[in-house]
Amino acid sequence: MWQQIRASVVSLLMLTVVTGVIYPLAVTGVAAAVFPSQAAGSLIYRQGHPVGSALIGQQFDDPKYFWGRPSATGPMPYNAAASSGSNYGPLNPALLEAVRARVEALRQADPGNDRLIPVDLVTASGSGLDPHISPAAADYQVARVARLRGLTEEQVRVLVAGHTQGRQMAVLGEPGVNVWQLNLALDEAKP
Repeated sequence: MWQQIRASVVSLLMLTVVTGVIYPLAVTGVAAAVFPSQAAGSLIYRQGHPVGSALIGQQFDDPKYFWGRPSATGPMPYNAAASSGSNYGPLNPALLEAVRARVEALRQADPGNDRLIPVDLVTASGSGLDPHISPAAADYQVARVARLRGLTEEQVRVLVAGHTQGRQMAVLGEPGVNVWQLNLALDEAKP
C-alpha cells in the first residue's frame, strides 16, 4: 500500500512540475520569441511611454476624436479586469434604452449628420473591450472629425485607410479600424 501511495505522490509532483512549471515557461518563451509584441501586451507607446494596448479599446467622447464601440464593462468603460458583454437580449428594454442614448449622443456630437448610424457605434462587443470599429462606422465620423480638427475630409480618410486592418489570413472576420491608434495618429496630424 505504501508503494502505491509513494508512486502516486511522485507522479503528482512530477506532473505538477511538468504541467505547472516547465510547459507554461516553454509556451511563454516560444510566444515571446515568435510574437514579441503580442506576448508583451501589444502596447502602444507615445514619447517613449506606454499609453495603452492595441488590443483594448479606450473611452473617447470628445467629438474631435473617433468614437469606438461602447463598452459594457464595469465599473468603468474598457476595464480589462471585467471583460464581458452587456448580456442584454434583443428584446430587453434596457438594450433599447442604451442604444437610444448612444444614438442621441452621436446626433448631438454631429447634428448635421443625418446618415444611418452603423450598428457597431451603438452596441457593445461581446468582450466590451473591442478597439475596432467597422470602416462604415469610421466613415460615418470622418466629416465631424475633419471639421473639428481643421483637416480636410481627404486627410482624415487617408488616416482611416492607414489604420484599417484587413481580414485575418485574408478570410477570417471583417476589416476593422483600430480607433485607439487612429486617434493617436490624428493628434499628430497637422491642419
